[in-house]
Amino acid sequence: MAPGNFTRVTEFILTGVSDRPELQIPLFFVFLVIYGLTVAGNLSIITLTSVDSRLQTPMYYFLRHLAMINFGNSTVIAPKMLINFLAKKKTTFYYECATQLGVFLVFIVAEVFLLAVMAYDRYVAICNPLLYMVVVSRQICFLLVSLTYLYSFSTAVVASSSVFSVSYCSSNVINHFFCDIVPLLALSCSDTYSPETVVFISAATNLVFSIVIVVTSYFNIVLSILRIRSSEGRKKAFSTCASHMMAVTVFYGTMLFMYVQPQTKHSMDTDKLASVFYTVVIPMLNPMIYSLRNKEVKAALKRFLKNSCYSKSI
Repeated sequence: MAPGNFTRVTEFILTGVSDRPELQIPLFFVFLVIYGLTVAGNLSIITLTSVDSRLQTPMYYFLRHLAMINFGNSTVIAPKMLINFLAKKKTTFYYECATQLGVFLVFIVAEVFLLAVMAYDRYVAICNPLLYMVVVSRQICFLLVSLTYLYSFSTAVVASSSVFSVSYCSSNVINHFFCDIVPLLALSCSDTYSPETVVFISAATNLVFSIVIVVTSYFNIVLSILRIRSSEGRKKAFSTCASHMMAVTVFYGTMLFMYVQPQTKHSMDTDKLASVFYTVVIPMLNPMIYSLRNKEVKAALKRFLKNSCYSKSI
């Protein structure tokens, strides 16, 4: 039947994380705590790496932007999710949904490539320490971050435009807690081959390219660390990239779980679980990973708190 015989969708209904009424209030408080920790953790990283003079290095410059991306990514998803836990009708307007998808894609693509940039930064720091400040100069750092944001924005525009170029007719219930690509295309009443192809090529290219950079960087880092004769030197070299390795493993592990699993085992429930992890949980974990395992960040936090208390006492 032609799409013209249907009523055009002006709003969508989100099913949420769970459709069980007795779980809505408990889940609200769980995700409220997670979002609160996410905001506090990432804003702390942004503040410390901005005001502390000892953290004005390329590594912490990239870390500050990762915290900004994590904060933005979580904020695009979590507030609406929290509102829907308490709302009787979990609606979102058509253009609100399109905006949420577009902004979410900006942040998620930016995180994919910023993690690759951070892996390259660690590679230069460990494998070419004498040339570090030349190869990763302030201008190069600014260029790499700018290109990351520019590329992620252009990718998000193309992908979200493709998803919303198809027709959405009478069916408007999205089996998800936010406007994501797969559940949206499942509702379309027109041919989705073109947007599916665009999204698949884009996602595959982005993931493969960034993973190749990360794997190549860490392969060379491991070889370089193994050449260090002293155990103390090896420990120090490993500690400079341990936090990033952990963050990369958690993030790419989740993404690969979502996109590489067999189609026969693919379901919206597993998509929701993976989406909760990389939209809400990982943005909360990253500040903890980088602060708990990083002596310089912990020292900067102590100095910041000490100076704040001293200022208040005057």
